[in-house]
Amino acid sequence: MKAIVEDRPAYFSEFFKAFFNVDVLLGERISNEAIQASWAVAVGTSAKATLDCVPSWLTDFRDDLPRIDVPTLIIYGDSDRILPLESTAARLPKLIKNSQLVVIPGGPHAINWTHADQVNPVLLDFLQG
Repeated sequence: MKAIVEDRPAYFSEFFKAFFNVDVLLGERISNEAIQASWAVAVGTSAKATLDCVPSWLTDFRDDLPRIDVPTLIIYGDSDRILPLESTAARLPKLIKNSQLVVIPGGPHAINWTHADQVNPVLLDFLQG
């Protein structure tokens, strides 16, 4: 939270490096312009809301997950640096009945952006049931 208070734009710059795995995917699956567009949206939001949302990241929803009663698709990148696969999504199929986990190799947190060519067919197949 200190980084957000001291320099919110710089915080977002650092956050997006991990969000998109810039050191690996820049120029290959994500452009500087796309990162800057995400940064512009982020810094355009409420500074108070940015700070106030941080405690919600610690909310434990595991007790709620067994109550999900609809088919659930979980698409996750195995290179997510924000919320690593093994400590998050890999646990979900045991907690959500009728769920399917699809792991995208090399995918960062923002797989819908960087790996749309792999995410979209899986998503469309699931939705078409």
